[in-house]
Amino acid sequence: MSAQLESLLHQRVDACFSQAEARLGRTFPRPRIHCNMRGRAAGSARLQTWELRFNPALYQANQQAFLAEVVPHEVAHLLVYALWGEGRGKARVLPHGKQWQSVMREVFNLEPRTTHSFDLAVLAQPTVPYRCQCQLHQLSIRRHNKVMRGEARYHCRRCHTALERAQTE
Repeated sequence: MSAQLESLLHQRVDACFSQAEARLGRTFPRPRIHCNMRGRAAGSARLQTWELRFNPALYQANQQAFLAEVVPHEVAHLLVYALWGEGRGKARVLPHGKQWQSVMREVFNLEPRTTHSFDLAVLAQPTVPYRCQCQLHQLSIRRHNKVMRGEARYHCRRCHTALERAQTE
């Protein structure tokens, strides 16, 4: 990911905290930010370590929507933890419960959506063909590597036979 995109992400996180501070009348420490998430999630908040993690592939493919929706979503999790979270006799709050929803609406003026609707095609990973007795399967590179290292063996859910690497012609 380019330094410019990462800088925009950091600026947006800071802007969200500044907006929350103005609205709530108190300050919050800034979190550590990591752009190392993989998979289908756009972001996550690590509450106890006060960190935000973001998916660089989804960010690059959906820059405007990511900055407008995903960043406030994850910052809201940290804010909720700071305001109502566990510890010091506080009750546990649900990740997307009423407190999070109120922060999304009242602090960020956003509709509280729990999931993104980004096109996941940008996450497509190369696959390796494997066969069972009834069909061809496409294993991810990660699963293929586990098979090659002898760490895993996969079976077909339909015919229950072990998958073997398909011969390429």
